[in-house]
Amino acid sequence: MSFLIDSSIMITSQILFFGFGWLFFMRQLFKDYEVRQYVVQVIFSVTFGFSCTMFELIIFEILGVLNSSSRYFHWKMNLCVILLILVFMVPFYIGYFVVSNIRLLHKQRLFFSCLLWLTFMYFFWKLGDPFPILSPKHGILSIEQLISRVGVIGVTLMALLSGFGAVNCPYTYMSYFLRNVTDTDILALERRLLQTMDMIISKKKRMAMAQRTMFQKGEVQNKPSGFWGMIKSVTTSAPGSENLTLIQQEVDALEELSRQLFLETADLYATKERIEYSKTFKGKYFNFLGYFFSIYCVWKIFMATINIVFDRVGKTDPVTRGIEITVNYLGIQFDVKFWSQHISFILVGIIIVTSIRGLLITLTKFFYAISSSKSSNVIVLLLAQIMGMYFVSSVLLIRMSMPLEYRTIITEVLGELQFNFYHRWFDVIFLVSALSSILFLYLAHKQAPEKHMAP
Repeated sequence: MSFLIDSSIMITSQILFFGFGWLFFMRQLFKDYEVRQYVVQVIFSVTFGFSCTMFELIIFEILGVLNSSSRYFHWKMNLCVILLILVFMVPFYIGYFVVSNIRLLHKQRLFFSCLLWLTFMYFFWKLGDPFPILSPKHGILSIEQLISRVGVIGVTLMALLSGFGAVNCPYTYMSYFLRNVTDTDILALERRLLQTMDMIISKKKRMAMAQRTMFQKGEVQNKPSGFWGMIKSVTTSAPGSENLTLIQQEVDALEELSRQLFLETADLYATKERIEYSKTFKGKYFNFLGYFFSIYCVWKIFMATINIVFDRVGKTDPVTRGIEITVNYLGIQFDVKFWSQHISFILVGIIIVTSIRGLLITLTKFFYAISSSKSSNVIVLLLAQIMGMYFVSSVLLIRMSMPLEYRTIITEVLGELQFNFYHRWFDVIFLVSALSSILFLYLAHKQAPEKHMAP
């Protein structure tokens, strides 16, 4: 009876998560597109629902909600379904929609879809060869074979996003990195833009008048044809007439310059708005957050370097370790186990909420940046693939943030994976991503003033 009640709770929560994923798909991703493939919508929503259910089970594990055997069953079922979606269903449909957009392969799209899926499976399986991710005793058909490979891809994505976010967040929030923009700078750039537009209009008028003159003289009708005629028209011009090809090249160059000036003007306006916003109370609050995250970024880079150099992986979760250090330093009586459980629950909850929110925001921006009416289905499926792998790898890494007694069932469900490898791999990719982001933002910040000061 308790199993049925527990299952009804899990099914209800999965329906709610599925509905949220469906609404997000309709209201955010596909709100500007009329053609919708319901299979894509269902796959995205199911992936989102089962991914969120895994996080829900982590919280249930800490709070002791549901029976232990029921939690284990739903852990196993969720993991099997999400792996089935990520390894078999989503890659196949990605190949199917890619082939469907190619007219020559339209009649045999099922065959070529299967061919693309087999190609994906080959490279997916070969991915596990260079990494020490499995215990030797696992068979080729074990669930650990799939989790381990999905974990490598997901942890890599998490580390890349975390490294860039740790650097970009303080860079975005802190007013220190805002360059000084005045009304004079904006007016000067707008003046250059208007001058460029006047030059474009003037040259286009010259072209129109020259073409009219040539038409009246009959040069258009007598214009030589063929390759040599085109070469002659480029290299020579009639006496007293304009060289239209050279003028067109000048117009193209000026139009490209006008586009660059327009983007720079818009950038200056955006920077000026950020400067005004930084003077408000909310802006000062985010500026403070920027300093906090900059300290966190430096600390995280330092700790990742230490972990890589000394091949170190923590055995105790950060909350318990932090409380133990504080209690020992202050010399007070404190129930470390009791409070570490409650603080760990709050910490894990914050990690889960911010991970889901941050990933959805990133996916929405990425979708709008590269999608079109033809590629939208493929991109949504790719985002579902990334989302599922991201959440599976989050479970692998969140495990270390939980007290030891709560890790047991997660370890049993995930199998005997080399968990230490994933933490070391995260540190390596995080460090590379963070340092690359620092270099990129430094160069971008350094070149921006020079670009605006250029005549």
